[in-house]
Formats: sequence, structure tokens, C-alpha cells
Amino acid sequence: MATVYLSLGSNLGDRHALLGAALDMLQDRVGCMLALSPFYETEPWGFESPHCFLNAVVVLRTAIGPRELLSVTQGIEKELGRTHKSADGIYYDRPIDIDILIHTSCPQMQTEELILPHPHMWKRDFVRLPLLDVAPLLRLDEPLKTP
Repeated sequence: MATVYLSLGSNLGDRHALLGAALDMLQDRVGCMLALSPFYETEPWGFESPHCFLNAVVVLRTAIGPRELLSVTQGIEKELGRTHKSADGIYYDRPIDIDILIHTSCPQMQTEELILPHPHMWKRDFVRLPLLDVAPLLRLDEPLKTP
């Protein structure tokens, strides 16, 4: 079993309901929730929009690997109304965004589709702050410890 850390965000529609639905789907399809950060309201990052985000980090115990997890999270995003992914540094408003931050079964990975650990998680307060809520001792210069 592995521990995964996921960042969730929503800035369109009923943000609380969308995050709640995503969390329910993640527990059904990925595994048992070990921790959930408080929700943070944040300004959009990388683009301008009148719609603020609601962000959180969830920690789950799972038996699925990183590539399958990516497929599951992208499927959940589509089911909850996301129509296009950000690419080439162009960001959009979105009903839901789920990013894999860390997967303890694969501490480092770099493919076209997925980089682990997430390369920007310490640079963005909307990820860093909720991540530190659920893993205050997490340091990437040491082996990952699971809760």
C-alpha cells in the first residue's frame, strides 16, 4: 500500500459541493482518506479571473500506482465538468482540478504526463499551505515517511 497526497482546487460552480464530490469519488476509487486539510480560498494563479479558488490537500492510502491514479483523477475531473486541461502555461477557470503531489510507492518519476513529486508544490501557497497542514514535517530532501 502507498500513501498519496493530492491537491484539489475549484473556482467554478458550487466549489464546496464539487470538492466534496471529488473527495467522495476519490475515496470510492482510490482508497481510504487519512487526512484532509482545511479549505483555503485563494486568488487564481497564473491567470486572471474574477473567480477565487477553494483549495485543499487530501492524503489517501491506496493500492494503485501513479499512472492508474492519474487516469482516475482525470476521469473524476471530467465527470465533474472539467472540459480542458491547462497546457503550455495557459490556465483556465475550472470546476475541479486534482493534482498528484506525492506517491510514496514512486517517490520520483518523470514522464510526459506525470512528474513526481509535483515540481511546483512548494512554490505555490495554495498547495504548500494545505500540504503543510496534513504533513507538517514533510521534507523532500529526506525519504518520504507515510502516516
